[in-house]
Amino acid sequence: MIQGIKRVTLSLLAVWAIGLPGTAPATGPQTFANRCSMCHQPSGAGLPGQFPRLNGRVAQIATSPEGRRYLAMVLLYGIYGPITVDDRKITGLMPGMGTMSDQDIADVLNHAVSLKKAAKPAAPFTAAEVAKVRAGGKQTAAQVAAERGRLAGKGLIPS
Repeated sequence: MIQGIKRVTLSLLAVWAIGLPGTAPATGPQTFANRCSMCHQPSGAGLPGQFPRLNGRVAQIATSPEGRRYLAMVLLYGIYGPITVDDRKITGLMPGMGTMSDQDIADVLNHAVSLKKAAKPAAPFTAAEVAKVRAGGKQTAAQVAAERGRLAGKGLIPS
């Protein structure tokens, strides 16, 4: 019985992850709702101490070239380890979503930016921009976390 439940659950997850054939391409808000909102919440508010808030933060990080590269890296390769968000330490793992197309990743990032605009507006992400990050070579989730620490030290990622 338990094995059957596991198989059904895995099958449902596989369908969710790859989408159904013949369906229309998802938009940034749809993809965010399907892939991100369970942890980060539909509004991007996150869950304090568990999943980081995205609303306002992504828009702020996206105002610098290094921040934009980092955001694409997070979606492509994930992130692992302790981070500080809103002065609260969070330790966890976000899986990479590198199986998504460059356009889908750009659309999700654009949606995340739109959740709460920063004082300085960020240019829209493009598929070409994500493709350039992808072409730069695969990173581990721990390497992405190290990059985050470097950027936070430069003041490009708010605590």
